[in-house]
Amino acid sequence: ESLCIFRLTFPMNADVKTLEAAQDSDLPTMATPYVPPPPVGPRSHMRPLGFADPFRWLSRGLNDMRHHPGIALFYGLCFWGMAQVLALVFKHKPEYTLSLISGCLLVGPFMAMGLYEVSRKRERGELPDMASSLMCWDQHIRSMAMLVLVLMVLELLWGRASLVVFAVFFNTGMPSTTGVIEAVFNPQNIEFLMVYLAVGGVFAALVYGLSVVSIPMILDRDTDAISAVITSMRVVFSHPGVMLLWGLLLSVMVLAALWPWALGIIVVGPWLGHASWHAYRGSVEWEENPEEAVTLGSSN
Repeated sequence: ESLCIFRLTFPMNADVKTLEAAQDSDLPTMATPYVPPPPVGPRSHMRPLGFADPFRWLSRGLNDMRHHPGIALFYGLCFWGMAQVLALVFKHKPEYTLSLISGCLLVGPFMAMGLYEVSRKRERGELPDMASSLMCWDQHIRSMAMLVLVLMVLELLWGRASLVVFAVFFNTGMPSTTGVIEAVFNPQNIEFLMVYLAVGGVFAALVYGLSVVSIPMILDRDTDAISAVITSMRVVFSHPGVMLLWGLLLSVMVLAALWPWALGIIVVGPWLGHASWHAYRGSVEWEENPEEAVTLGSSN
């Protein structure tokens, strides 16, 4: 009986295998492996940079400011108002000072988008004006909103981390403005200062890396925020030494402009805005098609 069952099932299994083989033979086969098509549209490449380039960007930014002093003065006064807010916060809520400094340095580039537009038009041989400088946001609002959201989240995390550091080292309550100055310059609080600066440095480096060329790139190429941030990080990781020098120059010039009474920011703010545009143009080049690459940053 078992032998009969075997004889009945074996031919059925053989027929199934034969049918599956016939179906497989009807499927189309590929002679060569699939190769995805090349990306469509311009592609960005990192330009080689040297330690003299940041000073060249500053020189070009100063030249732009000289050609349009009225627009520069308007934005300089806006930066000065931000500095006054920073001074008030340091006086009344010193624990938020480091976070607000980052916030000012974040809002600054967004305000400086109008300055980027001035430099961009000069580079194209067009005549800049205040109206186009103020309205350059409208074509890029979605990308800018996404980038602002990311940076605001980082700002909130930075502020929370600053409060934690103060709470750990000052368990009797938040110190006053005088107390903060004494805490910073008191040799006995070296541990607090190192931790406070280390936490702030991590967030500052992250914010700087995300935004160093992303905002000018959004204005120039009308790209999305993610692509702009990735390109910005690529610039930093491709030239860490040069970009560290550029970040130090920005920080030193801004801090020096805060004294006396932050009047220097009226000049330094627009200057760095124009220079940041040239930093982007000098760091990134765009390949419009495989046969022709457009090299950026070589113009005036």
